[in-house]
Amino acid sequence: MVAWSERLIAGEIARQTLARKCVVLVDNCNWTGHECDVLAVTTDLRVIDVEVKISRADLKADAGKDKWWHRQWGRYNPTTQGYDKPPDILREWPPRVWKHYYALPKDIWKPDLLDCLPSRASGVLLLCDQGEGRPLLVRCERRATPNKSASRLTPAQAMDIARLANLRMWEAYRDAERHKNDVAYWREQSKAAACAGPRSMDCCTETALVA
Repeated sequence: MVAWSERLIAGEIARQTLARKCVVLVDNCNWTGHECDVLAVTTDLRVIDVEVKISRADLKADAGKDKWWHRQWGRYNPTTQGYDKPPDILREWPPRVWKHYYALPKDIWKPDLLDCLPSRASGVLLLCDQGEGRPLLVRCERRATPNKSASRLTPAQAMDIARLANLRMWEAYRDAERHKNDVAYWREQSKAAACAGPRSMDCCTETALVA
């Protein structure tokens, strides 16, 4: 059974669904003004926003996010000495986004969850566990409706996102190196602790021979 995580799902979406259609992929990106679990830039310089969910509760709560609402400011009313605030307007797409998708495990999906999504324009991608060590399968449950008013990125904007993706790559290398060093450190600490036990002389001798 697969231990689902946001990183696992985002990685599969990036490799299986977006890799051939996009030139840049960035995880946990706020370039649009709101967080995208995966932000993808297509070959024709449009933005795809993928929201990863690992529980039904998390999926249902997404409708309350600011990315879906155009918040309107109220005007002061001298008669009531208060502010008359018009209702917020629900967006069909998050700002700057051409297509929006939800990605989640097939095991938690139910057709009636479509009614919980804030927009009918959002697509749904389901990840299926095929078992027996076979790779995960990504299936499109509902295609995303494109935002025809979403403008293409300028070359400068595309470069900004590419620069961020490059920095994320080097950060990943740094984190992997730190993890490797931490593992090596605690292995040495474990050996030292073992040598401090009753069989310290024999253990230290064995450690020296192995080294």
